[in-house]
Amino acid sequence: MGKLLRVINREQCIGCYSCMFACSRTWFKAITMEMAALRVRNYAGVEGAFSIRPCYGCADPDCARACPTQALSPRPGGGVKLDETKCTHCGACRDACIPNALQWDAERKMPIVCHQCGVCVQFCPNDVISMSEIAK
Repeated sequence: MGKLLRVINREQCIGCYSCMFACSRTWFKAITMEMAALRVRNYAGVEGAFSIRPCYGCADPDCARACPTQALSPRPGGGVKLDETKCTHCGACRDACIPNALQWDAERKMPIVCHQCGVCVQFCPNDVISMSEIAK
């Protein structure tokens, strides 16, 4: 068994972006939503629905397979690791992610990978996301 980030109560998301701020503060020492490894987006309309896009922690990640330099490699337990020294900034990884969950740092032209650390979960006020047990 291992733990991976999962959306468990999407309808309870209020769009506070606390999860995104926590991620960017922890991993990039930045107070911005743009450097987070997950995205919360709102949909226009009366009900104010939100979409939460975390890394799904794929066992055989499309993003890693698409990387021509192996800058992304599968992480034990799911997801990917990034070797920034190998990244050629081509964006093939971002384009290969079918659920569109791999985030991209437009300034550095590199993927923002989820470390599956759970810091976003700790700052979500409505238990929208969790670190859930996953069978290996």
